[in-house]
Amino acid sequence: MMRSIIFILICCFFSCNKKTVAPAVSIPPSLTPAKSYLALGDSYTIGQSVAQNERFPAQTVSLLKQQGININDPVYIAQTGWTTANLQSAIANQNPPSTFDVVSLLIGVNDQYQGMDTSGYTLRFTQLLEKAIQLAGGKKSNVFVLSIPDYSATPFVASANKSKVSMEIDWFNAINKRITAAFNVSYTDITPSTREATTNAALIANDNLHPSGLEYKKWAEMLAPKMKTVLQ
Repeated sequence: MMRSIIFILICCFFSCNKKTVAPAVSIPPSLTPAKSYLALGDSYTIGQSVAQNERFPAQTVSLLKQQGININDPVYIAQTGWTTANLQSAIANQNPPSTFDVVSLLIGVNDQYQGMDTSGYTLRFTQLLEKAIQLAGGKKSNVFVLSIPDYSATPFVASANKSKVSMEIDWFNAINKRITAAFNVSYTDITPSTREATTNAALIANDNLHPSGLEYKKWAEMLAPKMKTVLQ
């Protein structure tokens, strides 16, 4: 009897002194820190004349969430009518942190509309792109520039002025595309898509000037895959 008790005690001693290895614990995506997105721009970014969830940054975030990316709703520094100078002032006043995971920049249509010179746009766009990189924590790969839409495709522009407006939009886009390439930053050319509004009224909002949610959806579908590559 005594021998049996001793044997049991010895077994208990050795089993209690075995090192146990804790199983690996994976953190569900929902518990990882949510990514952040700053959208810089004008009426095209704030989504003039469409619902908030139809803005292109909002639709981009929605697509990313569908693909398993844990990301917060966009933070906006954008307003209808803003030029590059207006956007610079707004950023300076709001002084956002330089901790955003992704930043988009779409600006310049009001510089063209107000007849501002291209040399001034060149300087201010360069400064804004540098600022966007800073706000993305200094990561060029996390900044995404979009071209200026061609609003000459909308009823807002008289037939006699359409070719002039379209040509000037091309001038400004040539500038922002060249600067973006020089900084090795992602560039999404949405301008050809906006010109489809000439034959498809569904791509125009009810103000006859700005894109509809359907047009913004096309931008989001171009942008989301690019953002996903740096957010995974």
